[in-house]
Amino acid sequence: MAGHTHFEESTEEYLEAIYRLEKEGPGVTTSALASELGVAAASVSGMLKKLAADGYIEHRARGEAKLTRKGLEVGVRVVRRNRLAECFLTQMLGMGWDEVHAEACRLEHAISSKVEERLVAVLGNPTTCPHGHPIPPSDLSDPERLGVPLAQLAAGDGATVHGVTEGLSEMLRYLADIGLRPGVPLTVLEKAPLGGPVTLGIDGTSRAISLELARLVTVLPVAPPART
Repeated sequence: MAGHTHFEESTEEYLEAIYRLEKEGPGVTTSALASELGVAAASVSGMLKKLAADGYIEHRARGEAKLTRKGLEVGVRVVRRNRLAECFLTQMLGMGWDEVHAEACRLEHAISSKVEERLVAVLGNPTTCPHGHPIPPSDLSDPERLGVPLAQLAAGDGATVHGVTEGLSEMLRYLADIGLRPGVPLTVLEKAPLGGPVTLGIDGTSRAISLELARLVTVLPVAPPART
């Protein structure tokens, strides 16, 4: 069976990036896409014109782009398969959450509809990837957005780690080392003033992280007990 051409993979990567920026990021601009994909702005401009001509996007004023239904179908498919692949690599192959994104980016273009269905069944129809990002439904509906930045919690608040907004390998390894992984309960012990560190209680251990890092970790707050 013939594989993807380089052009097809490039198109998928652009539509995947546009989907993430449109649904999860600051919006789709030429500069944001160039940063996301690591390419020159001139290359992005040319590709956006091609995608618009092919009916994948609407090119708006100030260089902004929005997926059409045709583009959304491709973007959702690629993001969905990428995040299912991440789940497979962590749950079934035991890889670390700092290792799987690059591998999943290679796999996402090769996963067929039949393999996607088997992944969903074997993995138990997961709704988030190992980093807490939602796996978009195949019906193209918007996935439920969960989690708030850890930095928003006050001293004394409890929560469960939901995920991260950035996937830098070094950061993920550090978070894993101190026990900040999805599903882990924590308590905010102290928030230093003037942007100082946030001290957390994790599994009976006190850990201090920077406020900047706390902004990148998302959590599900635990509601305080009702007063009687």
